[in-house]
Amino acid sequence: MATESVEQYLNNLVATQGLFYTKLHQVHWYIKGPGFFKLHVKLEKYYDVLTEHMDENAERLLQLGGEPFSTLQEFIDHSLIKESTEDKYLSQTEMLKATVGNFETIRDELSRGIELCDNAKDDVTVDILTEQKAYVDKVIWMLWAYLGKNALGE
Repeated sequence: MATESVEQYLNNLVATQGLFYTKLHQVHWYIKGPGFFKLHVKLEKYYDVLTEHMDENAERLLQLGGEPFSTLQEFIDHSLIKESTEDKYLSQTEMLKATVGNFETIRDELSRGIELCDNAKDDVTVDILTEQKAYVDKVIWMLWAYLGKNALGE
């Protein structure tokens, strides 16, 4: 049903989202500063939605006959986002900039996947990824606005 490249793409996206889920928890737990109360709640919302996206992508991969990565080691090995234990020591602003950067990585990967799946004539996956990208685009804009920047971080 699906091409090997679509299956591989979805698997790497699941790994990237899985690792980002953990990184968002790190920020949620360690962020400090005047925006703590609002950010603590907002970051929880972000990782809850990310979990839904990751689950949807893994289930789509299963529907296509693939086998999604499901271990922490697989997430680390195949993620586009890299783990960083030192990020918990960043300032609030630097944590948010790093988080936006990770969301931008996800956004770019979703864009790539939309094109890949469109070329593979997999309309269902295109729809799934397009919906996720719309959410991620909004998150990026909102985080940059919180940091006093425009949607491009300028």
